[in-house]
Amino acid sequence: MPTFAAVALQPFVQNLFVAAGVPADSAATVARSLVDANLCGHDSHGVMRAPQYIGFLKDGKYRADVPLTVLHETPAVLATDGGWGLGQVQAYRLLDQLMAKAKLLGVAAGSIRNCGHIGRLGEYAEVAAGHNLAFFATVNSHGAGRRVVPPGGTEGRISTNPICLGAPTSHEPVVLDFGTSAAAEGKVRVHHQKQIPTPEGWLVDSAGQPTTDPGVLYTEPRGSILPFGGPQAYKGFGLGLMLDLLAGGLSGGRCSNPGDPMAGIGNAVVFVLFDPAAFGGVEHFLGQTDGLTGYVRRCPAAPGGPGIVLPGDPERSAKAQRMADGIDIPQGTWDLLTKTAAELGVPALA
Repeated sequence: MPTFAAVALQPFVQNLFVAAGVPADSAATVARSLVDANLCGHDSHGVMRAPQYIGFLKDGKYRADVPLTVLHETPAVLATDGGWGLGQVQAYRLLDQLMAKAKLLGVAAGSIRNCGHIGRLGEYAEVAAGHNLAFFATVNSHGAGRRVVPPGGTEGRISTNPICLGAPTSHEPVVLDFGTSAAAEGKVRVHHQKQIPTPEGWLVDSAGQPTTDPGVLYTEPRGSILPFGGPQAYKGFGLGLMLDLLAGGLSGGRCSNPGDPMAGIGNAVVFVLFDPAAFGGVEHFLGQTDGLTGYVRRCPAAPGGPGIVLPGDPERSAKAQRMADGIDIPQGTWDLLTKTAAELGVPALA
């Protein structure tokens, strides 16, 4: 696989979006988000998405330069329409306004309907934590992407519906960010592009039987992704169902819907932020989060195990390694990127 330093990969990806008609500042936002996802080890949300986003722009499914339109606003609530603009751009516009509201009132909630794919939720939690704000977020696939099968079923009914929770500490934030499926669809796509089998417990075929063939998601008759926890994961599916209901219902967008295409293009988004200063106080909050995280880290580790790992640690570890060693890009992904670059007249990285 080709390997690139982040400092080289990010401007290359940014140039792709600029050549596709995206304003430079918005192109920088998207490129930074995608490369950061690769740095954090989440290749499913990394630069592999660039050709997809650019294809949506070319087809008119995404719009290169569109404002975030306010649908309804109160001192603590902001409901918006993304106009099918680039997701990271619209999500940061929402986050910036919500952080200001939360600092004034202690809590703020917002939503986006008709929004492009916003990427890794954890990055928004990290930004919020940098302002000493606690964070909750979820998205669904705006009616599409029905990849996750209910326990006992044979057809997908909901999307992979991630949940993200972030809590600041005096040091690194604790950021829990995971899909409610056994694996993100993008991770299955990575295996499909690499032409390697998925781990057992991720997928079932169209008859509901376990399989490790990632191609079942992309050919008819389609297979499905299992909820996290396995084929009888009622808690995992139940959590994913509730998040789908909240994302679609609160945003004014759509819940998973049989009338929408299987291939999703974006998200319905819900963000909620809390300012500890309006509750128990910032000093108390950080004292408690420092105390508990330190207590957990001091837990005696079982011999031969991985040691004590808190949410957010794997991303920080991956980022340190990939900043030093570079980002490996699967050949299939790189072929798509170089093809996109050639079509846009952008010089490819050597």
